[in-house]
Amino acid sequence: MLIIGIDPGISGSICFFEDGKIIDVIQMPSMPEGKKNKRQVNGAQIFYEISSRIKDIDKENIKVIIEQVAAMPGQGVTSMFNFGQSFGVLKGICSAMQLSMYFVRPAKWKKYFNLINSQKDASRTKAIEIFPYFSSQLSKKKDSNKADAILIASFYYETYKLEE
Repeated sequence: MLIIGIDPGISGSICFFEDGKIIDVIQMPSMPEGKKNKRQVNGAQIFYEISSRIKDIDKENIKVIIEQVAAMPGQGVTSMFNFGQSFGVLKGICSAMQLSMYFVRPAKWKKYFNLINSQKDASRTKAIEIFPYFSSQLSKKKDSNKADAILIASFYYETYKLEE
């Protein structure tokens, strides 16, 4: 089964995970928007990245796990709107591709990995600990979004496997 773990948002990541192993992790495709060169997710590129990796796989064997995001206190209205827009684009693309989607709250997957009340960078450390062969791809502090996508996919894989 291919699990696609997604940390939504403009600086998020998408992890392709199969049989307990990381196949690939990419930064969330984005593009400039408007005159001020703000960024937005690039839906066409996301569609391409996912479809090119699943073309030979039966859709019954693909699960998309998206972190279920919500407004956070102190977050600006514009950034929350943009975050929600990214989440909607991802849901729309996966729906159009007829892929099974599951949503996991950050508190749920973070609790599983003992990351509640930890620094943002703790997920990167945890991902390196669990997947040492992938550590070279997680060497920078900004790679914590890749680590989040990896852990979201791994969380689903491990909890799904326990249910079998």
